[in-house]
Amino acid sequence: MRARVLGSAAGGGFPQWNCACENCRLVRAGDRRVTARTQDSIAVRGAGGGRWLLVNASPDVLRQIERFEELWPHGRRSTPIAAVALTNGDLDHVLGLLSLRESEPMRLLATLAVRAGLVERNAVLRTLARTPDQVSWTDLELGREVVLEEAGVGVTALAAPGKLPVHLAGISDPSAEDNVALRIRDLTHDGRTIVVATSVGTLSGVDRLLEGASAIFFDGTFWSSDELVVQGLGKATAGDMAHVPVGGGAGSLARLENSKAARKIYTHVNNTNPMLLDGSPERLAVERAGWEVAFDGMEISL
Repeated sequence: MRARVLGSAAGGGFPQWNCACENCRLVRAGDRRVTARTQDSIAVRGAGGGRWLLVNASPDVLRQIERFEELWPHGRRSTPIAAVALTNGDLDHVLGLLSLRESEPMRLLATLAVRAGLVERNAVLRTLARTPDQVSWTDLELGREVVLEEAGVGVTALAAPGKLPVHLAGISDPSAEDNVALRIRDLTHDGRTIVVATSVGTLSGVDRLLEGASAIFFDGTFWSSDELVVQGLGKATAGDMAHVPVGGGAGSLARLENSKAARKIYTHVNNTNPMLLDGSPERLAVERAGWEVAFDGMEISL
């Protein structure tokens, strides 16, 4: 089973276009301790699969495809992408779909709540369905596996604590299907499983999400709850934005210290997070605990 990190940054990427925080200034200056990152997405393929499953389609998806030769077309009009699975309807996870609209048949996996938020009264998304058979939707029912034989994987959505996308707040009712973690199982090697949980608002029940995982891609958005406030970049806390922080006694690094996963990787890292800086106390704490910080182009094999 293989996983390729196509993008590892939170919404806005790294550096963020309108941000001059310390991290963004360092990466623009070419400091070798920091590396630019695109917005988060992961490609996964089972041992018996010939095509790839994309987890989320970021606004950077075209650049990400061009950086990974195995996602290049093999024929005049073709794609090795079998499907795109959406963990939620946040814009940094779905805007890339509009870049994949060139009349290529597309299979999308999403909960009914995420699908409704994308297609109801949304004229822009009609560009994804210019022909009757261009897009096929597969419902991700919570707890029920969807098998993708062409990618060699089975995908199960599990409710993760989150919130509605900002653009739907106040006009849609919250649902347990608004934000999910994905359990991706290798069909050939049944014990090999990757869990992608890049947006987690609380650690309550997190053991259920990560149970039996061979590898974890986990929410690494913020190091501390008040990160944006302290840096003068906003008033919202990590909790306000439905992300549990990495650091602190109640953070994910401490809470998940007993995880038995062979690979434990933080992704969806915000540009303000100090663990982006190689050699920082925060990065060293992560590495001492057996975790890794994802970077664009990172690959794992199980």
